[in-house]
Order: sequence, then structure tokens, then C-alpha cells
Amino acid sequence: MKAPGEFKYTKTHEWVKVDGGKATIGITDFAQQELGDIVFVETPEPGEDIAAGSQMGTVESVKAVSDLNAPVSGSIVEVNETLQDHPELVNQEPYEGGWIMKVTLSNPAELDELMDAAAYQDYAAQEEQH
Repeated sequence: MKAPGEFKYTKTHEWVKVDGGKATIGITDFAQQELGDIVFVETPEPGEDIAAGSQMGTVESVKAVSDLNAPVSGSIVEVNETLQDHPELVNQEPYEGGWIMKVTLSNPAELDELMDAAAYQDYAAQEEQH
């Protein structure tokens, strides 16, 4: 599955889709494939603040528990409640129904530090080879 062109990406395989001053965050198709079947997603609560680069939750699969790292700083306005009962949506629709949280950006300039889709595709291809 190709990384959507309008998203931004991190080296820890999170994606960000920006709409105005809000950002939707999830994990990439590459990440969900590496993790395998996802059985639980832990997120902070709405109203909490996250800082770019800090841990903001975990994704648990049948193989491992992986940290979710904040790609941007901001205040959480919504978490995807559907994932509590259907964490497999992260596997099935990593860029749509499997989104994890939405935040109000506190420093939009941080987006400039993230990779675009082409750079991320190259990065993920290199990761696959290791």
C-alpha cells in the first residue's frame, strides 16, 4: 500500500494528515505489516498535551508491544474510540479507519521536520532490507 502523498511521516512510522490547525495521526502500512495482527491500542486521553518525539501510547500486536511516538506537538482533541473494540482496523485501514488520534497543532513548523511520502517510501524500503 502506497503512502498517501498529502501525509507527512516519521522515522518511527507514524503518519500525520493536516487539515487546517488539526492533525490526524496513525501508524503507516509498513508499521502495521511489521507488527502483525494488532490486538490493542493504548492512547492518551483527549485534553492531554503531547510533545513531538515523546511517547504518546502503545500498539500491541501478537508479536510485540511498540511505542507510539508523537510526530508533532499539540493537544489531543479526539481518540479513535472504535479501536478499543476493533484494533484490527489499524491493520485493515492504516490510513483511514485505523487512525489513532487527532490533535490541535501547537507548533505547525514541526511539520517541516517530517518526511514527505516519497522520502518515507525510500526510508521504508531501506528498513525492509535490514
